[in-house]
Amino acid sequence: MGIINLMRFSNPEENILRFKLEPGMFVADLGAGGGGYTIPSTRAVGKRGKVYAIDIQQELLSRIKNIANKEGLDNVEVIWGDVETQGGSGLKDKTIDAVIISNILFLIKDKDGLVQEISRVLKLSGKVLVVDWKDSFGGLGPKSESIVSLSEVKEIFGIHNFNINNEIQVGAHHYGAIFKIKS
Repeated sequence: MGIINLMRFSNPEENILRFKLEPGMFVADLGAGGGGYTIPSTRAVGKRGKVYAIDIQQELLSRIKNIANKEGLDNVEVIWGDVETQGGSGLKDKTIDAVIISNILFLIKDKDGLVQEISRVLKLSGKVLVVDWKDSFGGLGPKSESIVSLSEVKEIFGIHNFNINNEIQVGAHHYGAIFKIKS
């Protein structure tokens, strides 16, 4: 789903403001897709920060790189990787301040693998923004049987030593939650 279509349902720029990214942060956008969250995150972290856009689809990564180049954003690094496997993001351990996963949970087969990879790369003080579909909405979103509810997300993250820090409003069709590693 492109940036324009995504914004009709959930506004990435507003969601990034609610996530409170700060200048100098290092961010991983896992399953970055067309860059709906990558580009606003890059602006939020500024020149001292960096955003890693990671996806399994190389053509989407090329698109992100092209958008970043056109906008003069040189602090985006695209990585072709599988975020469901340990080490699949290509990122070093405990180097990331914030992770974003948006509209990918219904596609992820190994959700535990995804959360393990998040846990591996995230600093102990880091945070995770999860934005995903509440429902299929009559076929507007993913198939009903593929929807991962917020309660399921809380359970999966809880198993991997995360607490929900905050639920945020991200639009009529999606839920938003911020998780942190339990201290």
